[in-house]
Amino acid sequence: MMNIIPLSRLSGLASPRRLSRALIPMLGITGFLLIWHLLAAQVTTSLGTLPGPVQTGQQLVNLVQEHQAERSRERAFYDRQIARNLTIKAENPDAQVRIRAFTGRPTFFDQILTSLKTVAAGFLLAMVIAIPAGIALGLNKNLYQAMNPVVQLLKPVSPLAWLPLVTIVVSALYVTPEPLVSKSFLISLVTVTLCSLWPTLINTAVGVAGMDKDLVNVSKMLRLRGLTHVRQIVLPSAIPMIFTGLRLSLGVAWMVLIAAEMLAQNPGLGKFVWDEFQNGSSDSMARIMVAVVVIGLIGYLLDRLMLALQQQLSWDKTGNHR
Repeated sequence: MMNIIPLSRLSGLASPRRLSRALIPMLGITGFLLIWHLLAAQVTTSLGTLPGPVQTGQQLVNLVQEHQAERSRERAFYDRQIARNLTIKAENPDAQVRIRAFTGRPTFFDQILTSLKTVAAGFLLAMVIAIPAGIALGLNKNLYQAMNPVVQLLKPVSPLAWLPLVTIVVSALYVTPEPLVSKSFLISLVTVTLCSLWPTLINTAVGVAGMDKDLVNVSKMLRLRGLTHVRQIVLPSAIPMIFTGLRLSLGVAWMVLIAAEMLAQNPGLGKFVWDEFQNGSSDSMARIMVAVVVIGLIGYLLDRLMLALQQQLSWDKTGNHR
């Protein structure tokens, strides 16, 4: 027997509120693209007019094609080595053969992947440092008052100031014939960590310090001690503030990373932007515009990912949707 959908449910699916929630963002994006298109044609530089949405989209297609062509060259490179090694083995089974690594130029999408790996590592390291430190500061008023001036002093320091110091220190200390990771990766990671841990540290400390006194009294009545108190009382109470700090830290980490890669010429999206700026070709501005849009889109998606994680782990399922 055919199921009939109630009319009330159909009307709910097409309610004005849902339609407005879908249409208003689309109108905003359309308006932004229109203004971009109109204003770009009015800006003339030494390389031509500023690229609009159409030229940027065309350049994105070119970058995709370049990535596919580079991957084809990589596959052909390894296929030739495998065929050659099979021939050598057929002639001499005892011959020593090896596969050389492909050393082609990183594509735009390779640079995206490199930046994502670096920001993930730096953010995770900052989180591992900031959350325990923030809990300790929030639980101990004297420690908080002692460390607060230090935190306030280091928090506003720009990556432009940290980067030379980090580069010098890492270059001096990270000296090994067989490094586990490249020095450029380590420099970017440490710079991201130093600049992004403060929002999480401060918000965690504030969230723990502002914990409901009734919860503290419950913990005392149950005689919870040490890690048990932190795990069962402190963390659940402070999770909303912790995630607020994590979202801020992740945004800072992404912005800092692009600047660090650009200044230090480390692999990633920042280096891609700088290389295109130095290249100065007729396509360079459109390629930089593609990178700008992608950087913004990735930043937005990272924030949405953190918000979704907050809604899964926090007792407050509403979160902050702004």
